[in-house]
Amino acid sequence: MATATAAARAGAHYFDSTGEGPFARRVLLELDSVAADRGATLVPAFGYDYVPGNLAGALALEQAGERACHVEIGYFITRSGHGSELRYRSTLRDSWNLTTGGTRQTLVAAAAEDGFAYRSPRPGAPSRLVDERAAKRVLTFRYAGVRRPAMTVPGTEHLGLPEAFPRLESVEVGMGWLGRWTRPVQIAATLQAPLLRSAKVRAALTRWSGRLPGAHREPDTDGRSLVIAVARDAHGRPLATTALTGPDPYEMTGSLLAWGAVRAAAPDAVLKPGVHGPVAAFGLDTLRLGAAEAGVHEVDGAKARR
Repeated sequence: MATATAAARAGAHYFDSTGEGPFARRVLLELDSVAADRGATLVPAFGYDYVPGNLAGALALEQAGERACHVEIGYFITRSGHGSELRYRSTLRDSWNLTTGGTRQTLVAAAAEDGFAYRSPRPGAPSRLVDERAAKRVLTFRYAGVRRPAMTVPGTEHLGLPEAFPRLESVEVGMGWLGRWTRPVQIAATLQAPLLRSAKVRAALTRWSGRLPGAHREPDTDGRSLVIAVARDAHGRPLATTALTGPDPYEMTGSLLAWGAVRAAAPDAVLKPGVHGPVAAFGLDTLRLGAAEAGVHEVDGAKARR
């Protein structure tokens, strides 16, 4: 938080690779007015977490038009060289072999923290950020003939997409790395949620996750990323679906951060001052081009139907 605060006060643009939604929320609540006053643009989670989801969600909403008021976004990992990437079903082993020990430790720590979602807290009330623990629900995405479950997580889509699309009534974000193990893990997370209210239990769980076997092994090199977004109308009917593919989460994060830094330093750069999601900060067209430079591309719908 100290680095983000220093950047805001100095009027410097700031991007980071954090994947913790609660941290991004804190940056927004505490530093938005400071950054805006000094002409700084702060975009936390400017990597695999959560640029492709913001982009996919915005593209689906733009395609769906004014009737779209709900959006669901899912993050998945696939592999190259195993047939169609779009039809590849990730497994629990993939979530281990395609990630680092540090990533797994972060995921465990995040599961123990309070999260949030974006929806109406009660019927008839305006939509807003509402407190909600991670993995409270399971979303289902059907794409390219494959059914993919994903556990809900707090992402910056909850913060950024309602700013870019004020008509939104709900934003759902899910992590689908675990494949068929998603539902069992979600149930386990629900059962242990009361225990995680204890700071001692959370600290012990974080220490344990850092000692798991394979904590220092490098991820396999054939990992790929798939992000799916579905825009829905007021009755929950799908209006548009967008899918993005790209390199593995680590390569994507490095490439996006590099592009963001270069773009922000360009003499003709136009960024919105304050703390924003990537769509509001750069504009959709610019972000789409930047993502393409980082290897993140929209899937041709015809390929998904083959």
